[in-house]
Amino acid sequence: MTSHLNILTTKAQVTAGGATAALPVVRPVEGNDAVAVGTLRQQTGLVTYDPGFTNTACAASSITYIDGDQGILRYRGYPIEQLAEHSTFLETAYLLIYGELPDATTLHNFSARVNRHTLVPENFRSFLAAFPQSSHPMSLMASAMSALGTFYPETLDPMDDDAVDLATVLLLAKVRTITSYLQRSLVGRPLMYPDYSRGYVEDFLRMTFAEPYAPWDPDPVIVAAMDKLLILHADHEQNCSTATVRIVGSSNANVYSSVAAGVNALSGPSHGGANEAVLLMLQNLSESGDTVESFMKKVKDKTAGVRLMGFGHRVYKSYDPRAAIVKSHADAVLARLGKRDKLLDMALGLEEIALNDDYFIERKLYPNVDFYTGLIYQAIGFKPLMFTPLFALGRMPGWIAQWREMIRDPEMRIGRPRQIYMGHPERQYPVP
Repeated sequence: MTSHLNILTTKAQVTAGGATAALPVVRPVEGNDAVAVGTLRQQTGLVTYDPGFTNTACAASSITYIDGDQGILRYRGYPIEQLAEHSTFLETAYLLIYGELPDATTLHNFSARVNRHTLVPENFRSFLAAFPQSSHPMSLMASAMSALGTFYPETLDPMDDDAVDLATVLLLAKVRTITSYLQRSLVGRPLMYPDYSRGYVEDFLRMTFAEPYAPWDPDPVIVAAMDKLLILHADHEQNCSTATVRIVGSSNANVYSSVAAGVNALSGPSHGGANEAVLLMLQNLSESGDTVESFMKKVKDKTAGVRLMGFGHRVYKSYDPRAAIVKSHADAVLARLGKRDKLLDMALGLEEIALNDDYFIERKLYPNVDFYTGLIYQAIGFKPLMFTPLFALGRMPGWIAQWREMIRDPEMRIGRPRQIYMGHPERQYPVP
């Protein structure tokens, strides 16, 4: 156990087959006490079995705290509601990565440094252009993250603090340009060069939607909404992709390779594709002629082929605090763009039913962060295939922060879960 953990004098006892193990109990700053089972096999011959790691803490972290029952999400102790209201994406990124909010001078210097590195090398652009036009954007993004380190070999050593700092800046800077390229590739438009005089989110939107031959002016409502969406996705504790980043990094893999693994994990429809699935559900509902009432009845009746997307969460058993913030921006963005349409009205109708129907309340099926994000992204102009890459763009600070924390943890060991073998016992090869 690490010295920075609060190990209680109370021991958890596990008795099996006449052997009793006295296991340390660890008390976190907030949340559930944890039984440290590292010596359980040594003392009793037993291992733990926890499919999906639903009750297993894989890390001691100081980055993000979630209380799913109370609908609490905090980055470095700061409530997500306060950060969404007062912070910016780059300030939040600095907070997650370095542990404290930057002062004005530090934030200015950090932002300027990120801006200076936004341009991707010309041959890197050629590398991305070599993929088939039909490539899924998440495959391109994962490949880009893996390849990025080959252009900056001086940043690969995970034990060199200066190299890690530069790699941090390069990832934050260039993922913005790469993500804009993915959207422009989908619609057949040339990649724009960055404008160092603009802010992070503002220039991302310009690189994504501007035309090379025309001036582009930011819409502050759209810039603010995009900034908030990135903040809301910046970290979320030990989810599938973050745990993947950590377990790949535990082999001392560099941050580029580790983040690329996180992108691949996020690409799965059960993880990063939920907001696209919500939009598809709403579009199908609109085309079917069903009312929201009849659709929700089919959900309750478990009608074949009917699934309610964007409700419920693996962690949150009350209203996802991020969903409330996104909802507050959805109406403003769609109204500003003149796109307050049937899909938003249906989304609001589905939410109203779910929040007032005992069936959904008892099952804790509250809207999650994915429920409204797809509507906002589509209204801004992003293609549905881009929804998950936008998730990755927002999650980049969290992945970097988690990797950096893990790589400096004195108790870090290469990830190597146990298994429960259920195959054949020993058997002999049949010799004629």
